[in-house]
Amino acid sequence: MALQNRVTPLGDLIADPARGLVYGNRGCLHDAEGRIRRRWATRRWIACRLEFKGWHRSPLMQPGKFTELFFLDEATAFSAGHRPCALCRRDDYNRFLALVDAPGADAIDDRLHEERTRGRHTPSPGLPDGAFVLDGDEPSLVLGDALLPWTPAGYGPPRKRRRAALITPPSLVEVLRAGWAGAVPLIHPTAGCSG
Repeated sequence: MALQNRVTPLGDLIADPARGLVYGNRGCLHDAEGRIRRRWATRRWIACRLEFKGWHRSPLMQPGKFTELFFLDEATAFSAGHRPCALCRRDDYNRFLALVDAPGADAIDDRLHEERTRGRHTPSPGLPDGAFVLDGDEPSLVLGDALLPWTPAGYGPPRKRRRAALITPPSLVEVLRAGWAGAVPLIHPTAGCSG
């Protein structure tokens, strides 16, 4: 049975067997039986490497420990409001802080928390590749002139790009606009690009 630790671009946690390419957490969200009881436990929402120094926790979602989360790619993690981890992605974290003009984790985590809880955003013209919009009821990745519908296992066929509500927090849109490329895959290979 799949655990409810797969993150959608809207930040929701769903149960799905697809694992994704990026790992992360936002504190302990589950109870002793592994049921999700809250959306977050801390403002520090991070996106990590799947592998780091051979560390491996098994089983997942141990009582009293942080809830291990999985994202399709970093674009999904950004859309949900997560930022690079300062431990396993130190170089990414340092570049990220410079791009968002924040003095440290607390400042950017507070800003991202405000942007996440504010809800949908008005899209600016020329959204960068990797941003997410809500196309009808469907989270979709912006890629060139197309929108690609998100699924837990990858992206669906491209559709014509049109105006839709922005999901990705504005600070993270600006990181994407700066040409972000980090240590984890930005865009899953099902999108048909090397991102």
